Amino acid sequence: MRDSQPSTIYLSDYRAPDYLVDKTELTFDLDPQATLVKARLKIRRNPAVARAGESLPPLWLDGVDLELLSIAEDGELLPAQRYQEGSGGLSLNVEKPEFELEVQTRIAPESNTSLEGLYLSNGMYCTQCEAEGFRKITFYPDRPDVMSVFTTTIVAPASFPVLLSNGNKVDSGTTDDGRLRITWEDPFAKPSYLFALVAGDLQYVEDTFTTCSGRDVKLQLFTEARNIGKCAHAMTSLKHSMRWDEEVYGREYDLDIFMIVAVDHFNMGAMENKGLNIFNSACVLASPETATDAAFQRIESIVAHEYFHNWSGNRVTCRDWFQLSLKEGFTVFRDAEFSADMNSRAVKRIEDVTLLRTAQFAEDAGPMSHPVRPDSYMEISNFYTLTVYEKGAEVVRMIHTILGAEAFRRGSDLYFERHDGCAVTCEDFVVAMEDANGADLKQFRRWYSQAGTPVLKVTDTYDPKAARYTLTIQQHTPDTPGQNDKQPLHIPVTVGLLGENGAPLTLDESGVLEMVLHLTESTQNFHFDGIKERPLPSLLRGFSAPVKLHYGYSTEQLQFLMQHDTDPFNRWDACQRLALNTLYTLQYQYREDGAMQVPEGLIQGFATVLDNASLDPALVAKMLALPSAQEMAEHGESVDAAAIVAARDFAKASIAGALKSRFLSCYQQLDQRKPYQPSADDIAQRSLKNTCLAYLCVDGDRDGLALAKAQFERDENMTDVAAALGALVEYAPQGDAVEYLESFYQQWQQDTQVVETWFGLQSSSASFGTLERVNALMKHPAFELKNPNKVRAVIGGFAMRNFSQFHHEDGSGYQFLAEQVIALDKLNPQIASRLVTPLTRWKRYRAPEAGQIHAALQHINESGELSRDLYEVVSKSLS
Repeated sequence: MRDSQPSTIYLSDYRAPDYLVDKTELTFDLDPQATLVKARLKIRRNPAVARAGESLPPLWLDGVDLELLSIAEDGELLPAQRYQEGSGGLSLNVEKPEFELEVQTRIAPESNTSLEGLYLSNGMYCTQCEAEGFRKITFYPDRPDVMSVFTTTIVAPASFPVLLSNGNKVDSGTTDDGRLRITWEDPFAKPSYLFALVAGDLQYVEDTFTTCSGRDVKLQLFTEARNIGKCAHAMTSLKHSMRWDEEVYGREYDLDIFMIVAVDHFNMGAMENKGLNIFNSACVLASPETATDAAFQRIESIVAHEYFHNWSGNRVTCRDWFQLSLKEGFTVFRDAEFSADMNSRAVKRIEDVTLLRTAQFAEDAGPMSHPVRPDSYMEISNFYTLTVYEKGAEVVRMIHTILGAEAFRRGSDLYFERHDGCAVTCEDFVVAMEDANGADLKQFRRWYSQAGTPVLKVTDTYDPKAARYTLTIQQHTPDTPGQNDKQPLHIPVTVGLLGENGAPLTLDESGVLEMVLHLTESTQNFHFDGIKERPLPSLLRGFSAPVKLHYGYSTEQLQFLMQHDTDPFNRWDACQRLALNTLYTLQYQYREDGAMQVPEGLIQGFATVLDNASLDPALVAKMLALPSAQEMAEHGESVDAAAIVAARDFAKASIAGALKSRFLSCYQQLDQRKPYQPSADDIAQRSLKNTCLAYLCVDGDRDGLALAKAQFERDENMTDVAAALGALVEYAPQGDAVEYLESFYQQWQQDTQVVETWFGLQSSSASFGTLERVNALMKHPAFELKNPNKVRAVIGGFAMRNFSQFHHEDGSGYQFLAEQVIALDKLNPQIASRLVTPLTRWKRYRAPEAGQIHAALQHINESGELSRDLYEVVSKSLS
């Protein structure tokens, strides 16, 4: 436990920088324990804040874990009285408004387990500077509103033949002692968080892309030799992304080369460093033999996301870290639209909303709740959250819905034109949308500053004589930490009306079948005239706003929407609502007397979905998937872990038993032997096939397990193999499961990404992934506590995806996670603070779980000196 709380940084305290850095020249002489870094900075007083006649303020340079060797101004070493080195940086007494500062430092990349700044990953030098990692490389004004042109020279032994940095390569050679030397120059000014350096013995694949103006751009993807055969999909995804960004947003790439590097040790998914994107290996490397369909789609999405940042994040960046969603929310929206265009739009929307409802809504209701643009933070790394990313993307999506596609494009064009080369704010983005279209989004801006998930309560009336149908919508946003007086938001609610025969009804004289209602008041009535019959409303189509919707749909009405709604998202949502209603009833029955019964309405609804050959198979697969235990926990009033597990298990078994013949018929129809392609149609068919297989194996059904074993042994592609193995691990006798797992490991033990899949299948299994098994996995030779991917696969798989075992009644799962978080905090605070999340919602649980989770949190708090990252999350969760 800390003796004193770390300082809190407030948005209201923002001040423009006193000094600017026009040019940054860096020289790295690489060594595992003694890398020398020379930084030459051309610094001048910021004219935007300078006042005539005032004395020059000190220059603050951020710096952490650095050994200062020398500091000079305009070629002269500075006397000790001119600067003071303290906690977190260095203060320099300035005597003239423009000068050149040269700072030499020494760092130890091999000892850097935080994976921030410059570190070693499997013998390869790598950087991660967002958000505040550059200060671990050299003393520098490490803030996003200080933008500089960078020139980087890297000197390394010949055993590191590949030396990369941002921009274009301008010089190369060897030093007198035979070391390699390469210089890179980035002509575009950027903040220090976008700096990147990679050095290693790497191979690469190369391609070219011709831009819309006719320029040829060289594309290179670097990785270790053993992974060179896994690069094709990422390269194809990159080219698709570049073309899409030109066609949809008019954005052309601006450098002569674009590079991607795959790294095994990485805290995030990827990083958009200008011209040199660094990727977690799991998010860029794939082949049909080693990666699932989900991995192929995730890679396509992440490659697009990081490439799109070239404009929405790099050319136009954020003024300060409170504006993080300016780049991340906008870019998540862009990559979601790209993925929707490349695959099934409906399924992409369903996946995004499922994540939002399950995890972001929980974040909104938890101790770390914050607005899309936070008001304060202790550690910025804790605010790379679903609220900033996913809810931020929903805010951008709502602007797109309110304005329309053409108007949104006008707004984005103006935004990029107006702010190119600048560090700006969320308001600047919204103002560009307003100015380009003569729109008023003043009330809408509350979405950026108001935390919490709004709740919409909808009622309706119908007047047959007047042929008038009325929707009454009330909005309310619950209190969140530090915000108790919530104001009405501008919420776009997209609606349609269905007639008695299931056909859509026209909503006005122009004949439109769908309409966006603009909810701006606490309570508002919306009238539809000329409605000849009482309709059934299809509300919040496409999930047009990130809200919780309450309307009293009956079981019959939900079944009707499942069959007839022309909006595929709402068709799925009706299925989910019907399933959730059933699961809540089963939970109540379990707590009362244990006599549970699944209503016929749910079985009939699922049968109707399976029998509808006109539906996209990917959509059917999503509709047949029961809400997860985590989603049930979020939607319920209070969390009863045992009842949630019992209700889901019973419902799954009941559905599997009642519809076995249908599942078998569907599986056999889709079990086609053909070469693997990660195309949208093939992915959809495999998705439904493997959903059916999972139901066929429930409760150890002998016939289903035989199908799973045969599919596993065919070994046709990793999607089918992993799905079959997952079913076998979950439902086969444990001895058989161990045999299948061992066979899988022996085949793939040399492939890092597949081993991570192997870890995750076990740790997240409700039946197999016991705490004893997880502890055994942590002792496995392939496990490494310093590798974030393996930590996420084993510890994260258990704590975040294995609901039943993590919430074991003896509380051992909570104690286990607490111990792992304490250990990780000493190695990698960012991973520790993210991994503790399952313990932060303890107030939502019933006794005795609530007390057990609280005790685990308290144990972390009292374990010793915590990092700022972990302290912020734990202290807010306990308060």
